[in-house]
Amino acid sequence: MTSTTELVPTETGDARITWYPAEKPKLVLAVSHGAGGGIEARDLQALAATLPAHGVTVALVEQPWRVAGKKLAPAPKTLDTGWRGIWPALEKPGLPVIAGGRSAGARVACRTAGELGAAAVLALSFPLHPPGKPEKSRADELLGAGVPTLVVQGGNDPFGRPAEFPGSGAYELTEVPYGDHGFAVPKRADITQDEALAVITDAVTKWTGSLV
Repeated sequence: MTSTTELVPTETGDARITWYPAEKPKLVLAVSHGAGGGIEARDLQALAATLPAHGVTVALVEQPWRVAGKKLAPAPKTLDTGWRGIWPALEKPGLPVIAGGRSAGARVACRTAGELGAAAVLALSFPLHPPGKPEKSRADELLGAGVPTLVVQGGNDPFGRPAEFPGSGAYELTEVPYGDHGFAVPKRADITQDEALAVITDAVTKWTGSLV
């Protein structure tokens, strides 16, 4: 899996993009991490390993706070500002760009998709609400993306199980059986970790193929 990295200056500091190029790209999938981890997340790495063979160049994006070595993510507005600063570096002539992210990164992608001209949104482990607080819903961010959206959600995600998501034609939803917020599955599950990751990569491959 060959990759290249570049630093991108933004108003909130330098961001970093790790590129996994497709040989004959049809589109770019730019995916950022959550508030508690980086691009080493299992789902992000699985997508970077799988999608280039299907004509999708993958850009794993590290927000400036993460590049700077900070432990805690800043406020949502600051995350949005960083993402806006990264966006021009993601745009390649003739290639649609899908805005994506996991957890907090998914929220950023949804909030900024319209203004940045994203072709679609990939929301991995969308944090529909804080754990144990379903009344504090963030569904409006998801429903407001305004572009084709795929949500990939763990069946046991404490930030929102698939059945909790509002019925709407505004997005598609793929469930990863038994998966938690990081798509980890327990050993007692009748699905292996590799099979769980395959659910994610298969769904995203099929969905991105439908966009071009």
